[in-house]
Amino acid sequence: MESEHRVSTLELFFDLVFVFTITQLTVLLADDLSLRGAGQVVLIFTVLFWMYGGYAHLTNQVPPDRTVRRVLLMLAMGAFMVCALAVPTAFGAGGIAFGLGYLLTVLVHGALFTQAHGRGVLWFALPNVLCALAVTTAGFFDGLPAWGLWMLALLLQFVTPVVVQRVAASGAAEPEVAETAEVAETAEVAETAEGPGQTVGDQLGGMNAAHLVERHGLLLIIVFGESVIAIGIGVGSLPLSPGIAGGTFLALTIASAMWWMYFVRDEGRAEEVFAQTPPERRFKLAMTAYYYAFLPMLLGIAVFAAGVKKTIGHLGEHLHTGPAVALAGGVALYLAGDLAFRAALGIGPARYRAAALVLALATVPMGTSWTGAGQLVALACVLVGALAAEGRHPSAEPAEGAAAETVTGSG
Repeated sequence: MESEHRVSTLELFFDLVFVFTITQLTVLLADDLSLRGAGQVVLIFTVLFWMYGGYAHLTNQVPPDRTVRRVLLMLAMGAFMVCALAVPTAFGAGGIAFGLGYLLTVLVHGALFTQAHGRGVLWFALPNVLCALAVTTAGFFDGLPAWGLWMLALLLQFVTPVVVQRVAASGAAEPEVAETAEVAETAEVAETAEGPGQTVGDQLGGMNAAHLVERHGLLLIIVFGESVIAIGIGVGSLPLSPGIAGGTFLALTIASAMWWMYFVRDEGRAEEVFAQTPPERRFKLAMTAYYYAFLPMLLGIAVFAAGVKKTIGHLGEHLHTGPAVALAGGVALYLAGDLAFRAALGIGPARYRAAALVLALATVPMGTSWTGAGQLVALACVLVGALAAEGRHPSAEPAEGAAAETVTGSG
């Protein structure tokens, strides 16, 4: 049975600093609700969230329970803060500062993993450094060369998990050999360099299930908090009229419904699935559920927050296309990520949320041809309706095929 490993206050402090980058991305998108602005937000956030995931994996295996580890983690927080401050100009004058902050984040991550696990970290530390160098180099260019270097950084990130999984698999598949004096000596050397009895697969694959789920749940709730702050920023110095109060209530209702979908319906079952999954299989499952699926969920909240910020002061007016698409697209992105999350873990049902995704996108014309308040009402009805429909059915257990594959592995 796994020992209990909870999220520390220092990790939560780290998350608060990281989430400031999402606040900055919301501001960036609200100021430029265009395809170009959306593309920049996606690239910046994807690169940053990769390293957030790296630190979540790090503290899962290397708890910050020693002075050196705490100091290095605080140094990484400072580097993330530099990245966050440079986000609004990451594709301009602040590109070099962003890249250098990101490079320091990567180096500290590698140093902390090396302290605990030795040479095995090179399989992912080197690609991370190359990614950071690509982002830093992009700061010296404008236009297509800069975009190309950012895309190269993303490519490196998406290739790295494949390499890590193959390394872990090859480590697990090493043939048994008779223990000779030479083999024993080799094992002793490896044990000294990489930790007692650990292969590279052990180092990169095993994850504590409770800590993994709790850490990402805390991140998600902090990001939801940013959507609440966006409501307040959108109101600003406007008089608190009945209309403004009603619009605020509607925006909070939508955010609350999205919260409900994950924290009431998904989080507990996610922890059950991870707890039942053999440790060597958890890295792949965590990448699918808490990186690839969480990306659109977190981006969706940020996009929705940008839409609220641009809408809350114009509730009785026709919305421009950008704010209307941000409101509907943010909710739809969140639902798409949540559906991917559920599919990865084999939990359901999915049909109500899939229908809600389509209906959310269909609210765009309501905002552009009617009013912002009308679109908020429609989105709230869609999400609350989906939750009510789900509530009529008992919570589904992990789908039999998916659960079996999760526990036994696919190969």
